[in-house]
Amino acid sequence: MANLSLYLFDGSNLLHAGAFGSREMLIDRLASFVALRGARGVVVFDGVGQERQVGPLGVRFAAHADSVIEQLAAQHREHEPVVVVSSDRMIEHATGQGVHHRSSQDLLAELGGEQPPTEEVAVRLRLADSLDAQTREQLERIRRQEGLS
Repeated sequence: MANLSLYLFDGSNLLHAGAFGSREMLIDRLASFVALRGARGVVVFDGVGQERQVGPLGVRFAAHADSVIEQLAAQHREHEPVVVVSSDRMIEHATGQGVHHRSSQDLLAELGGEQPPTEEVAVRLRLADSLDAQTREQLERIRRQEGLS
């Protein structure tokens, strides 16, 4: 069942609330989270990095991620359900009415616990490590909704 919500994630807040070994591990988990719900999302990190789209998840960077999240919430709350995921109380108050809020801890619990696997364990558990390059490439295109060629 499709969830037409737009999830706005405070990436730095989530990264520090969980035991993620890297931004990439968090991005992968969030992309799966929104994809499984038929929703879309944007994760915003403080700082600089490569902005991109990972399936239904946009990855953005800003000097002040909170400001970008507030701006996106204001732009979209009139047209679609918006869910802001952050434990930062300033964002909760600044995004206004009509925006749903979830704490980082609540989302982490839903993702499967507060302690995601460490980078070392995650690498050993990855199915992709046992697949040939062509199969990995095809699966990645499917995951990113590019389809097979």
